[in-house]
Amino acid sequence: MYRFLFLLVLVVLLPASSGWSQTLADKVQEHRLENGLTLLMVERHDSPTISAYITFKVGGTDETSEHRGAAHLLEHMLFKGTQTLGTVDYQQEKPLLDEIEQIGHRIDMLKNQPAADPEELQELREKLAELQQEHRSLVIKDEFSKIYAEQGGVGYNAFTSKDQTSYLINLPANKLELWASIEADRLRNAVLREFYTEREVVREERRRSYESSPGGKLYETLLATAYKVHPYRNPVIGWDSDIANLTLRETREFLQKYYSPVNMIITLVGDFDAAETLALVKRYFGTLQSGVPVPPVVEQEPPQNGERRVHVTFDAEPQVMIAYHKPTLPHPDDFAFDLLMQVLTEGRTSRLYRALVLEKQLVSSVSAFGAPGSRYDNLMVLSLQPNHQVPLKEIEAALYEELDRLKQEPISAAELEKAKRQILTSMLRHMKSNSGLARTLSSYEVIGGWRYLVDYEEQLNAISSEDLLATAKRYLNSENRTIVTIGREALQ
Repeated sequence: MYRFLFLLVLVVLLPASSGWSQTLADKVQEHRLENGLTLLMVERHDSPTISAYITFKVGGTDETSEHRGAAHLLEHMLFKGTQTLGTVDYQQEKPLLDEIEQIGHRIDMLKNQPAADPEELQELREKLAELQQEHRSLVIKDEFSKIYAEQGGVGYNAFTSKDQTSYLINLPANKLELWASIEADRLRNAVLREFYTEREVVREERRRSYESSPGGKLYETLLATAYKVHPYRNPVIGWDSDIANLTLRETREFLQKYYSPVNMIITLVGDFDAAETLALVKRYFGTLQSGVPVPPVVEQEPPQNGERRVHVTFDAEPQVMIAYHKPTLPHPDDFAFDLLMQVLTEGRTSRLYRALVLEKQLVSSVSAFGAPGSRYDNLMVLSLQPNHQVPLKEIEAALYEELDRLKQEPISAAELEKAKRQILTSMLRHMKSNSGLARTLSSYEVIGGWRYLVDYEEQLNAISSEDLLATAKRYLNSENRTIVTIGREALQ
């Protein structure tokens, strides 16, 4: 799958009834508040709704071993409420929260010490359980989502990636001030209640999504094998030991340090007046303290100088992932890889689907995608599901034969134009929704600036067959390749 978030700068920005087009640069209104907050707005008046995204330029890549997994855990914790929401009576709740944190911190300090008294630990855990049980009576569960739902909000959610963390909702246009009030309160007065129980919820999520999932285990192993230095090697959720030992104090410090206007993007797309909305955002978010900019990652992945191969023994049908290191935007080869992945796996007429699925019947499915992030150099990943008892060496031989074709024979003009048209058409379809446009603008503002989108069509169309051939020769080589398989036994 190519990098679908790019935008075709055409009528997608306008109501369906409009007979003319304007560029993205004309339609996006960008403002930078005094505290560093970035506001992106696009007015669309064809529906009385607004898509609202709050995105922070902080994700799994920005964590160190001291707080790995904090961004994902905070994704959970910031749904727990504030001093006014999610609580029956915060003044009554606060002393109990302090006592819970004190006991929980003591347990965290003792649990990894070989000389710790097991009886003391047991008593502390029993006391913590009692306090947590008492605390439940003071908590109003899911009050954020209930308020939004009652007021017509839909799609209230959040996600954390290697590069960013986003909180999003779609709501009626006349509820924008309600959103601003709730979200500003969440940033100013967040209460990380139920921390110790939620930490265990995240550990269970990790067991379910990675340790017990063949696909999750395969992908996690691929990244840890392809990357030896760069933090893209680490799972966004964290390793289990990271989650288990992430303290409430460390998590709160991470929140207070980075979840602040200087690292924050608000993106609004929909039915509003831009001048009035700018004033609204200033009123609710303009008084927040600027915070500390997230520092750039200094670790650089050295060139891979030889094929890496790993098999994971797992009670599941075999799967294969093969990755090649590649540059990220704005490098021209990143645009070339969008086209290479389109040619290779998108649709039933794509080269790998036709050769490996239909003709040779070696695999039941094949796909390609860029991973694991886009702020730093990343990977092209090929994912294959072998048919029953098909040897890996046959699958690899057929795959490499197709990849070698890309290095030896220029793609025809017709195939290249078809790929470009498919990419742009798919982007256009994706961007018709307010949410799709808001997510795209937010994501690209994080990884280098939304204005990359303005030139994408021109950059893509400038790629020639000779450029693709040169890119394939440069990167699709054995020394730049990582192969990970999973199954009951190694594929021969």
